[in-house]
Amino acid sequence: MAPFSAYVAAKGGQTGWSRSMSRELAPFGITVNMIAPGWIPVERHAADPQAEKDAYLATIPAGRWGAPEDIGWAAVYLASDEAAFVTGQTIAVNGGKTCW
Repeated sequence: MAPFSAYVAAKGGQTGWSRSMSRELAPFGITVNMIAPGWIPVERHAADPQAEKDAYLATIPAGRWGAPEDIGWAAVYLASDEAAFVTGQTIAVNGGKTCW
């Protein structure tokens, strides 16, 4: 597995930026949040080695793969009036796999 330093730095930057923007834009009624999806097996993963997929699946506490709809429902919530007071947050949609 390749080192993840660039990936981790980029995600840290995104998180910091979104939290900063949430403070700047809150007075205008604008919320800024992020969705951090786990590995959702879609078409682009079709050629991934099955052993790699099986190993990852074994580490998901929910015991199942996520689906695009799981990500979509998080986005629907964040765009809804019910989330009007939610800002500066990162919602992990990953079946409980919050750490490597």
